Formats: sequence, structure tokens, C-alpha cells
Amino acid sequence: MVIPDASTMPAVESEAQLRALLAGLCGVDAVGAEARAAKLATRSIKRSTKRAALDLAISMVDLTALEGADSPGRIVSLCTKAMRPDPRDPRVPSVAAVCVYADLVAQARTVLGDSSVKVAAVATAFPSGRASLRVKLADVSDALDAGADEVDMVIDRGAFLSGRVGQVFDEIVAVKEVCGRAQLKVILETGELVTYDNVRRASWLAMLGGADFIKTSTGKVVVSATTPVALVMLEAVRDFAESTGHLVGVKVAGGIRNSKDAIHYLVLVNETAGSSWLTPDLFRFGASSLLNDLLMQRLKQQRGAYVRPDEFSGD
Repeated sequence: MVIPDASTMPAVESEAQLRALLAGLCGVDAVGAEARAAKLATRSIKRSTKRAALDLAISMVDLTALEGADSPGRIVSLCTKAMRPDPRDPRVPSVAAVCVYADLVAQARTVLGDSSVKVAAVATAFPSGRASLRVKLADVSDALDAGADEVDMVIDRGAFLSGRVGQVFDEIVAVKEVCGRAQLKVILETGELVTYDNVRRASWLAMLGGADFIKTSTGKVVVSATTPVALVMLEAVRDFAESTGHLVGVKVAGGIRNSKDAIHYLVLVNETAGSSWLTPDLFRFGASSLLNDLLMQRLKQQRGAYVRPDEFSGD
């Protein structure tokens, strides 16, 4: 095992060394993490800065279409909305990316063209992560060949939970190598990792393997993103940056549906990792319904009253 870009990351040359590194991480104070996340969730921001926070949150959205019934027509509509979330107001920023299955990447690429909106593809046997490495790498290659800018891979939680951390690490390294310049987001599926200690270890494992982002969840299990889990992951990227000088992003996904929640996450980011992470390059929301609420709240700031939900498309 050799870490990509070893000049900025700790060298890991054996599974024993990897195990020792992960075992040496400090345990998570579960009560403390939950209390701190709850306390930060009570923070409010000034009305004068709320508009900027809403625009920032919009720019951090990975607008997601990950249903079996998704069609090329829906992808066209989704991509159009991603570029111009509110057609009446050109000041509304574009979202960060559109996230789709690999077979719909080409459609998204065609619509988005050379816009600032990235095409992200879920891969590696999403959402289960249960397939051979050969199949996973083929999945990634297909997405990249179709024009994906970013790949959201999912780890094999069964392998991680049974202690086969070397296997998980090797798969991340292999996927990162195939990605080349494309960004790699590694999905931990934290709702299945059981403990905060496992979330911290999986976060470091992914970062050591070359992840550009660590992502909470697929959105396909009952428990998705939570603020305590995000806190643990943000602490991990902060500590990793302090140790290596290498900045890794965080993506929270699943269950984030309203502006209040999004702003709570922005506060959590600022207070835990720091203001450097308050950019779409280092923090994302994986969501399908969040965008409309952000747009509604934005208009409320302008008009002083809530607008009807049907003023925005349902995509």
C-alpha cells in the first residue's frame, strides 16, 4: 500500500501500519459531541447576514437525482434548474453539482456544457458498495468516460465493520487512481457505522486513501446525515489538515430539507473546521428538496413574506 501524493500525507506501507494509525486516533466523547452539536444548532445569525448564508448554501448544493424512475427528461429539467435556480433572478448562484447515476451522466453533461455546475456520478455499486473491485472500477470508468467531473464512491461497510480496513483502503486508493483529476467523494454511510469512533476511523481511512471529500451517507438508509456525525467528520478533516497540510471537504447528505438545517450546518462548519471550509470546494449538501426551501427563504428576505411553494419547480 502506498498513499497517493505521499508528500502531503502520512506514508502507509502496510496494513499493520494502517491499523496502528487508526487505533491511535483519540476516541470520541459521544455525549460531548452531541451536546456541542445541539448547542451550535441554537446559534442564530443576524438578519443582515442571512441572505449571504442562503446564497452560500445554494452554491453548496449537489442537486441529486438518484431514483430508479429518473429519466433523461428529468435530468434535463434538473440541470436547467441547477444552472439557474430562480430564472427570474440572475443573482441567485448556480448550485455546485448535479449528482446522478452513471448512465445519466452523458445527458447531464450535454445540458450543463461548460457551465460552472459539475457533473457528479455515484459509483462503486452504489448504494450497497457490494461488488468486486473490477466491477467497481468499471463503474467509475464508465462515469468518467461519459463526462463526470466528480465521483461519489461508497465504501464496503461490511468489510470495514468486520475489520478488513486494508481492503477498504485499497479500494479507495484504486478508485482514486482511476479518477485522475476528477474529484473523489468517499461515502461512509455513517448510519451503518454504529459508533462515532467508527465514523472518525472511517473518515481518516478515506482521507489517507486519497479522498477529496468525505460524505456522510447515500440517503438510502433510515439514518443519514446528523449534526453530531458531521461534527465528528469536520473535526477529522480539521485534524487531518493540521497533520498533513492537505484540506479535504465534507459532504452531508440525506434528510436535509430546509434552510434552518442548512444554516445550522454552516455554523457547525465555521465553529468546528473553520471559515476555510465555507466554500463549495470544501463543503456540500447532497439534497433534492433543500434547494426550493432555500429559494423560498431567499425571496422572503426580499419580500418580507413567504411565497407559495409552487413558485418553484418540483425538480
